[in-house]
Amino acid sequence: MPPHAYVPGQNARHPEDWFDEIKSSVETGMSVNALAQTQAFQAGLAYLEAGYFWECHEVLEAVWLQTPEGTSEREVVQALIQLANAQLKVRMHKPKAARRLCKMVEGHLDRLSGEDAILGQRPQNVQVMVDRVMQSLLCE
Repeated sequence: MPPHAYVPGQNARHPEDWFDEIKSSVETGMSVNALAQTQAFQAGLAYLEAGYFWECHEVLEAVWLQTPEGTSEREVVQALIQLANAQLKVRMHKPKAARRLCKMVEGHLDRLSGEDAILGQRPQNVQVMVDRVMQSLLCE
């Protein structure tokens, strides 16, 4: 884990090369199954779970760039990235931006209706996380 969770405008950003080794686990032409096993994807999930939202986006973007356009896998990775962004906006006290991002996540999830697990992620579990973010905004 990085030494701290970066929050723009609130603390120091990590050195530019901090995530290079993790992102280098993603290679051009990897199958979606191989992408799910990369250090970048696994770290992204761990960062999301641990509250390192900016860091999650940073490493999952490398995975997203290698997912084929128009696929469920691309939708899931993008949903996770936007979910991390929404949670970061909550932390930054930007509820309007967080709500907008949650709606974007739900749009990705809507395109996955009827699908079971994609890259090991169940859309309904991602929706539960979105619901938690939206619930937290009611308290602000």
